[in-house]
Amino acid sequence: MNKEAKVYVAGHKGLVGSALWKTLQNKGYKNLLGRSINELNLMDAVAVDKFFAEEKPEYVILAAAKVGGIVANNTYRGQFIYENLMIQNNVIHSAYVHGVKKLLFLGSTCIYPKNAPQPMPEDCLLTSQLEYTNEPYAIAKIAGIKMCESYNLQYGTNFISVMPTNLYGPNDNFDLEKSHVLPALVRKNHLGKCLQNNDWDALRADLDKNPIEGIDGSSSEEDILSKLEKYGIRLNSLNSCSDSQNSQVSIEIWGTGKPMREFLWSEEMAAACVYAMEHINFKDTYNPEDKEVRNTHINIGTGKEISIKQLAETIKEQVGFEGELVFNTDKPDGTMRKLTDPSKIHELGWHHQIDIEEGIEKMYNWYTK
Repeated sequence: MNKEAKVYVAGHKGLVGSALWKTLQNKGYKNLLGRSINELNLMDAVAVDKFFAEEKPEYVILAAAKVGGIVANNTYRGQFIYENLMIQNNVIHSAYVHGVKKLLFLGSTCIYPKNAPQPMPEDCLLTSQLEYTNEPYAIAKIAGIKMCESYNLQYGTNFISVMPTNLYGPNDNFDLEKSHVLPALVRKNHLGKCLQNNDWDALRADLDKNPIEGIDGSSSEEDILSKLEKYGIRLNSLNSCSDSQNSQVSIEIWGTGKPMREFLWSEEMAAACVYAMEHINFKDTYNPEDKEVRNTHINIGTGKEISIKQLAETIKEQVGFEGELVFNTDKPDGTMRKLTDPSKIHELGWHHQIDIEEGIEKMYNWYTK
């Protein structure tokens, strides 16, 4: 890509998009396009087509999506499939119609079957049923992969798909109802630490920046404690057998803590995506001798995993929370393992650098600042 080329980053303010925007700027790309949802509703096909016709981007990175953790995915099933299908259909089709040179579509490793082989190679896609809790989102992302693949084969476009593993980093979503597990644990441990230290100023400052269901820093202590308890952050009875304030604060975590997860620092994901835009084309993603072109998407991951229990304990230590972690085994675990096989992107020339311990430290430093 020429550094002067016009590059449209769809979803440039989210976790993924903001990391991509920063990476492109740092690499010297001077002509970046971004639109907030108030400026451009990507579910509006007419508005999207008009945007492409007027702005004429040469390259597109499609990072816009409706995303969330296990609770949000399982609760808002209709919204997750509808909104994601609409967004990607409009952007991908308009990119084709208006002659975009290359498009990068970002999906997720939740596209793989619930009982996929571990680690998960690209060619296990569509080999068995999906995890139920995020099935609508996964189906939408699979449709995006196949749309890119199909447009390439029929129209000769150069649209590539990458499937990042679980991401975390600056500008993550810390909404306790809708966030993914790692940012949710960071915030829960931070709020638990505020309670254990009786630091109501810090707790109220946190709620002012990110209210929980209308509860902000101006709310009463009773209302704040009630809302925190709803999300598993509890200041327990003073009749506890311990006299320590620390032991009176507990954090509830869904499931057994046994599921294994892989995490990738968002800025490294962005580096991999920009690398793909600069060095990888559709023809590089499959064997030209194959009669059927399938599974042209590319995993982006570390190939390393950690249990939810280990993750929670690592975050607890990094944050400085000294209370109790309580695993609610009545709640679902989700898929037990979701480890990517990053062999394909390794062969294409990219490797990760930041491991989970360093990433959590960077994440909490960013959050508190």
